[in-house]
Amino acid sequence: MSRKISRIKIFTLFIVLFSAAAFGQAPEKTATVFGAKINYLEAGDPAKPTVILLHGLGGSTANWAMNVAALSQNYHVIALDQVGFGKSDKPFLKYRVGTFVDFLDKFMSELKIESASLVGNSMGGWVAALMAIKYPNRVNKIVLADAAGIVPPNFGEAQVYQLNNSTRDEIRANMKLIFANPALQNNEALVDQFMTARVSSNDGGTINSIIESIKRKEDFLNGRLGEIKKPTLIIWGKQDGLLPVADAYSFNKGIAGSEIMIFDACGHAPQFEKAADFNKAVLEFFGKK
Repeated sequence: MSRKISRIKIFTLFIVLFSAAAFGQAPEKTATVFGAKINYLEAGDPAKPTVILLHGLGGSTANWAMNVAALSQNYHVIALDQVGFGKSDKPFLKYRVGTFVDFLDKFMSELKIESASLVGNSMGGWVAALMAIKYPNRVNKIVLADAAGIVPPNFGEAQVYQLNNSTRDEIRANMKLIFANPALQNNEALVDQFMTARVSSNDGGTINSIIESIKRKEDFLNGRLGEIKKPTLIIWGKQDGLLPVADAYSFNKGIAGSEIMIFDACGHAPQFEKAADFNKAVLEFFGKK
């Protein structure tokens, strides 16, 4: 019985992850960036330091639903649907990580945010790292959660193509890479939830464009991590099946003075699978002088 309750609880939490209602009463807003409407949610006191949350490939603001309430107690928190994803416009562009960086810089200008700390998961971590390199005056601190951006040693197209899921079988396979918890890996209701999200978001074109950029090895961080001069916290799920924990140590070695935390029994999304530990670590890191 307890195992059944645990599975129900996990499923409920996952649905919350994909629900904007988890942001409380935070209204959806839009900003116009390079002519495109960018959807975002805002929480906390605007007079406090700003923290911007950056989702990964195929993600949205909802990916941070288990973190916003905790972080917004001490910070002005903004979660945005990056251009081409979620409820933001999806202009016909040759997307690459540098595209998201330029949009983020302009987005901050539109909201009159001079600088902010950035928290990025997966591709969002890649965006945060490149932002710290390209626009360092915009960045205070960065948190890289299972961040992409390092070319794997055996780089091949098969690894890249699995990023765009269009069948239940592909989603099932990826869930085993993303999550450490078997109750999340093997839940057919979650498979359909993912499939529905893939269809409703209508971001397949953006993902395919990013895949082509990755194949061209554009904007990769290999050899550039030393250019990051901002305080950096690296958080990684030990059982991440998409981006190996070895990448965490590569980021740590390449970014001088960076801190690293490895979460056991955790996959590619520590902000979800280990939400309480994740929130505590981020708040403690941001609170350091």
